[in-house]
Amino acid sequence: MDDKRTQVRNIIKDTKSLPTLPGIITKLNELSANSKSTIQEMARLVSSDQVLSARILRLVNSPSYGFYRVSTISNAMILLGIDVVKSLCLSSSIFELMETTALGLWEHSLGAGVAANIISHKLKIPESEEISTAALLHDIGKVIIKIKFQEEHEQLLEIIRKREISSREAERELLGTDHAEVGGWLAKSWFLPDKLLEPIAFHHEVHKSETHQTKTAVVHLADVLIKASGFGFSGEEFVPRIQPAAWKKLNMNVQLLEEIVTELEEKLIEVKNFSLDIQASHVQ
Repeated sequence: MDDKRTQVRNIIKDTKSLPTLPGIITKLNELSANSKSTIQEMARLVSSDQVLSARILRLVNSPSYGFYRVSTISNAMILLGIDVVKSLCLSSSIFELMETTALGLWEHSLGAGVAANIISHKLKIPESEEISTAALLHDIGKVIIKIKFQEEHEQLLEIIRKREISSREAERELLGTDHAEVGGWLAKSWFLPDKLLEPIAFHHEVHKSETHQTKTAVVHLADVLIKASGFGFSGEEFVPRIQPAAWKKLNMNVQLLEEIVTELEEKLIEVKNFSLDIQASHVQ
């Protein structure tokens, strides 16, 4: 099983084997690593790819962030920060894939982004945009498993359905790893910062998040609430319990949770409309 895990990890490390990423990404990484680079330079670079720009602006204007009428990449960078826009650029190809081949997972991810935004604002946790992005990306490992291990993916679905176990249990059984760890490897290969990497890698094991446990706890809670709401489809019917580490870290109580759930239920109508608009655009 360790051999299988190593095989999965090597595929993630070999970014050439992943969905095609815009050539702009390498230049964007170089610019963002250079302290002398300006937001305007980076925005000009991203804006030079019209398809990529359109995808980024569509995500920025999605209910996950609560912004509306963000019409330029430079505004997006100012509002969200360079790290968030960079991670959206990196994941845009995979999101495109999700929209057309894994609609349930796309909606689940969108919903998790919205839930994370609501939780962050309710609990007055800073950097809510980054937390929303981490929530939007939290199941990206599932997409990679589906793309790169198609045969095993079919087996996974069968095991989950027949034995009624979680996707993580089935993944570990077949692949020696799970989607959260795969997502963490992917984030690392993309050089995403730890504040995005940790919530992706540890959203099922909050206690393992060392530096950004609050962000990880928010993403975990968002994931659980969206699964419990039945919005979208993460690939399983299983709804995990809220982990004690997350409950404690967020200083959560029943009343707060009820208020978050009420606000989320109202917001999910907006998310569904956004998803329907996306689907309509693919049909045209």
